Amino acid sequence: MQTTENSNFYDLSLKDLRAYFNERGEKPFRSDQIFTWVYRKRIESLSEMTDLSLSVREKLPEWFEFKRPKVVDYKVSKDGTEKYLFDAGGGDESFALTMETVMIPSKGRKTLCVSSEVGCNLGCTFCFTGKYKLKKRLTPAEIVGQFLEVDNRHKSRGENGLTSMVFMGMGEPLDNIDGVFGAIDILTHDKGINFSKKRITVSTSGLVNHIPKITESGVNLAVSLNASNDEIRSKIMPINKKHPIKELLEATDEHSKVTGGEVTFEYVMLKGETDQMEHARELYHLLKGKKAMINLIPFNEHPGSGFKKPLEEDISAFQNFLLKKGMKVFRRQTRGEDIYAACGQLHAVKQKKV
Repeated sequence: MQTTENSNFYDLSLKDLRAYFNERGEKPFRSDQIFTWVYRKRIESLSEMTDLSLSVREKLPEWFEFKRPKVVDYKVSKDGTEKYLFDAGGGDESFALTMETVMIPSKGRKTLCVSSEVGCNLGCTFCFTGKYKLKKRLTPAEIVGQFLEVDNRHKSRGENGLTSMVFMGMGEPLDNIDGVFGAIDILTHDKGINFSKKRITVSTSGLVNHIPKITESGVNLAVSLNASNDEIRSKIMPINKKHPIKELLEATDEHSKVTGGEVTFEYVMLKGETDQMEHARELYHLLKGKKAMINLIPFNEHPGSGFKKPLEEDISAFQNFLLKKGMKVFRRQTRGEDIYAACGQLHAVKQKKV
């Protein structure tokens, strides 16, 4: 990243910071010190960065701004799921662009579902976010800021922090390469937060040409498959017309070959559309022999979707068929539905300015 005066600190990787300090005649190790203060110790006050010389501390306000997105709304579901609405800047005089982030608690785990964009260009018909065209690709600072806000809140209450992170919120992560992988670089660096790459998952709707970026980054790959044949998938996911299932699966096979890891295939179950036994049989033939984990996601209804949640007996029959065939298959439990925080329900794009 090209650095300028008053760059946002949270947009900069440690490599960027070292170059920044070097260009200004300062020892690069000073950048390591401030990176550790901000990310590992969570200190932003320059006066508390006691191992930095006074001259460096005096220059820093001229070089950087410490700017993270602010929370403008916060809701807690009856099941403990938390939804955060962040100001994403932009918009016009009466409306600000916003993004949603969800923290999902489970036994011994706290998973953060982060957004990578405001709106989305892929137009998947079952997704609430997909009803809005892309308004903004989020910066590394806006993605890292989602993590820090939620993690800091929990730790300030004397609780454990976040244990895993999924790029499954608003937007298509692989349509925002710079923001997503810039944020991952910052979050996983061992001199800062040192968040494990094995606890980060990047999900894609099928931007095949960018899947190698996930492979190279060392994080986990999830694919929103959502259909068992090209006809259905093209109907509900327009990206399939450009990158059909065969091409998508070849890319996931290459990922598994390089990493040795399995790929998570997310499968949204739409009543009468993708939840019948014929679809289960097709899905089995698509994925048999692959390093695959199947996540069945009963559709979460939202206004104007045109789709319905599948019947319980159809969900069970679908899952049991795949289990008997020896597939690794799980049903994702619906969380945060009462506050519109469930999978496919995130939709904030604009918020009225006060």
